[in-house]
Amino acid sequence: MTQSAVRGDSLADEAAALDAADPLAAKRAEFDLDPEVAYFDGNSLGAPPKHVAERLADVVRQQWGRRLIRSWPERWWDAPQRVGERIAPLVGAAAGQVVVADSTSVDLFKVLVAAVRANPGRDEVLVDAGTFPTDGYVADQAARLTGHTVRRVPVADLPGAVSERTAAVLVNHVDYVSGRLHDMPSVTEAVHAAGALAVWDLCHSVGAIPVQLDACGVDYAVGCTYKFLNGGPGSPAFVYVAQRHQAEFDQPLAGWAGHADPFGMEPGYRGSSGIARARAGTPDILSMLALDAALDVWDGVDLSVLRAKGLALGDFFFRCADELLPGADIPTPREPVRGHQVSVRDAGGQQTMNALHERGVLGDFRPPDVLRFGLAPLYTTYAEVLRAVRVLREVR
Repeated sequence: MTQSAVRGDSLADEAAALDAADPLAAKRAEFDLDPEVAYFDGNSLGAPPKHVAERLADVVRQQWGRRLIRSWPERWWDAPQRVGERIAPLVGAAAGQVVVADSTSVDLFKVLVAAVRANPGRDEVLVDAGTFPTDGYVADQAARLTGHTVRRVPVADLPGAVSERTAAVLVNHVDYVSGRLHDMPSVTEAVHAAGALAVWDLCHSVGAIPVQLDACGVDYAVGCTYKFLNGGPGSPAFVYVAQRHQAEFDQPLAGWAGHADPFGMEPGYRGSSGIARARAGTPDILSMLALDAALDVWDGVDLSVLRAKGLALGDFFFRCADELLPGADIPTPREPVRGHQVSVRDAGGQQTMNALHERGVLGDFRPPDVLRFGLAPLYTTYAEVLRAVRVLREVR
């Protein structure tokens, strides 16, 4: 037996032991997963919980098909707030501060404009230099419309860069390329010390990492629901507005759904009280209620256990890579300052990821040379991690 085979057997034994001791192992059975596929793209599109299809069929056949227009007052109109309340515990928010509506890009535009309007006399917005591209695009356009300038700054340099000129600071909680987790408490504290407002993008952390928006004093946040929350392709995003800012929340998309009396058909806009003011247009009910159903898988999940498994999956990935891919360039931090993904730099790029897909290992690729492997603790197994690294060794 070769030394490589011995190492592989040892890792296989370790994976089996870890899977046997996994406190979240039973959750995997709640997802509709192809047994032939090892899925590592939950950081882009979460796997579907099994019961979502049946629930959505009931929405179409009964709520839409039988109740028709009556379903709006019966259960649809308040869905954005109702579903928002289900997300609130996952982001450390007290009741009345989260609403589900629109897309992440639209929601980010709302909160950035509201933030600079709430902090007049300052002429710049700081954006983390490694931000997800759409965040930068939205920030540029929001600043252009409000007469602000945008300055891109590495997150590590933000505490020294924020100043009396800064109206708001936009930060991604987890870097989408490397998977690095940024320090929400210390960054938010530095932003506030300079009199600026903190806006956080939670797309790569909600459903993966315990988030504490209230405890950290965050002002505004947005996040998508189709990644680790498993809401389905294009499921609506959510907005967090801290209670202390809601009365002054002056968002630019003054649509009827955020009106104080949406069915009063008044010619002028009066913003609703509370978090409903962050709504704009008619909610996408089918996607909204698919998300509502998907959130059932979080019932009874201890987020500290979820986090521990996510880190352990990453640690095991590193051990597998050290033995089977010696010298691999892995930009993801090994310390617990990371989200639930591991990134590997590979010169083959998309071609390598295509080869992985052909062998049933589904991750994703980000230019110019990063292969990303999302680790969703509710359904990813240690055996799948070993499989991914073994196949990666074969196709490189």
